[in-house]
Amino acid sequence: MYLSDHNPPHFHVFYNEDEVVFTILDLKIIRGNLPRRVRNFVLEWAFERREELMKNWELAQARKPLVKLSPLE
Repeated sequence: MYLSDHNPPHFHVFYNEDEVVFTILDLKIIRGNLPRRVRNFVLEWAFERREELMKNWELAQARKPLVKLSPLE
C-alpha cells in the first residue's frame, strides 16, 4: 500500500518478479497474475484482515504511518 494511492482501495502483492494488485472490498485482482496456490494464500490472508486493510487504506490516504499486519498463520 502506498500513501495517497489511487482508488479503488487496494493492496499490492510482490511475488518473485511480479506485482499483483488486489481490491480490498471484494478481493479481486485488478492487475497482474499469481499462481493459484499463492493467490489462495493471499486471499485467505486478506479475507481475515480486510478490516485492518481498510484501516490502513484510510491511514495511507491521510498520509499517516501504516500498521504492520500479521502474516497468515
